[in-house]
Amino acid sequence: MASSLLSFDDLVSATGGMLLLGAGQDGFCFSSVATDSRKVQAGSLFVPLIGEKQDGHAFIPQALEQGASVILIALANYERDSSFFVDLSRKYPAASFIGVEHTLHALQAAAARYVEQFPDLIRIGITGSSGKTTTKEIARALLSQKYRVIANEGNLNSETGLPLSVFTIRPEHKVGLFEMGMNRRDEMKEIAAVLKPRFAVITNIGTAHIGMLGSREAIAEEKSHIFDHFSGFGSAFIPKDDDFASYLAEQVEGNVVYYGDGLPENVCFVKDRGLAGTDFTIDGRPVTLTLPGAYNYRNALAAISLAQLLSLSTEQIIAGFASLKPLFGRSELLCDEKSGIRIVQDCYNANPDSMEKAIGLLASDEGGAHFLALGDMLELGEASQEAHRAVIAAAAASGATVVLIGCEMAAALAAMQGSADLNGPDGPVTPACFPDSSDASLAQAADFLRKKMRRGDALLIKGSRGMALERLTALLTGEGGHNG
Repeated sequence: MASSLLSFDDLVSATGGMLLLGAGQDGFCFSSVATDSRKVQAGSLFVPLIGEKQDGHAFIPQALEQGASVILIALANYERDSSFFVDLSRKYPAASFIGVEHTLHALQAAAARYVEQFPDLIRIGITGSSGKTTTKEIARALLSQKYRVIANEGNLNSETGLPLSVFTIRPEHKVGLFEMGMNRRDEMKEIAAVLKPRFAVITNIGTAHIGMLGSREAIAEEKSHIFDHFSGFGSAFIPKDDDFASYLAEQVEGNVVYYGDGLPENVCFVKDRGLAGTDFTIDGRPVTLTLPGAYNYRNALAAISLAQLLSLSTEQIIAGFASLKPLFGRSELLCDEKSGIRIVQDCYNANPDSMEKAIGLLASDEGGAHFLALGDMLELGEASQEAHRAVIAAAAASGATVVLIGCEMAAALAAMQGSADLNGPDGPVTPACFPDSSDASLAQAADFLRKKMRRGDALLIKGSRGMALERLTALLTGEGGHNG
């Protein structure tokens, strides 16, 4: 029988749990972890989470039917309806039911205990208001030239995503590279305690999730908890031109490495090629970053700084950039052969900072006419209308043809009517507005763009993940909106 990711004793002691029902020590084994019953496999540990709208305990029967071998149960739920769980235990006698005070905290504690089984793993955390996933993927491409790397897939970086991700670490891995996100106070503390990174990269301190934390100062404070477990031995990578750089450095008990313009010193910027990326040199040797935008070049500088500290050679770093693949929905350049239009699909995330950078990226393009299809930015709280107004003003000022999608964009535009903020280089701008992200609205937006755009023109499609604006790409190209 395959060995368990954690022994019975380790799981119980880490979570402060107790065996309520089932097999216990005898034959105890789990080989994967899931919080979604639909993702349970034979031999999974199922952790039912309790949210505002639903309680995962209701899905324990489905998890057992899928083959779950270990179930965590909140003690309050067990006390409220013990007969429900007793009946399940009789039906699935080989499963172990372990009671814990709080299932999310138990998941995090179990994940932290699991990470402790790999003391030689090079543990790296990456956080920031934007650019986390891109920086992680650049770093993964570079570090994979020297090490066996495990990283979280997509953006599984949250209070649940990070613990689930670390359970994919295996003995053959030498580097654990994990994106770490947060959208509430103390979340970074919790997930930093799971991974305990010895190397930590901060991409920037922006305004993503400002509606949850209230200010950039609070965001910087929360992000700085990624350094909590350095104990004098860790290394922090901090963007030198960020206005919170000094504050972040003061929170580091360990080594501080700054990156940005002129850093690392052996990297020299050569040319911004617009949508085609950035040319630069390392030790005088030419390299091209195929991801467009000055902000992605800065993400690359962070990854290079990390790679150099971990003893990668210049040859290995250059080979890493050559292996880098486009990232779905993140400054992804798609060229439609039929229509001849170029689409920058950047629909995986959106906040005021990343919107401003993306609008600037399109403005730097020297090809045909420019078009912006901008969707709602979610999770901005009370700052939402002001932030959307600022984005619309920046879009108007860019000189591009502007298309707005979503109720937040529509509300902000309505509040701006008659405002000088709607002026472009050639006078007042009237954006086309589609007040929701339904399939019907996106079809109308696609029709509008199709009639306006010509071969050689460039279109930026950007909005929060919840807007699913890749559907607009698919409508315009007649394909799937994803190049591979």
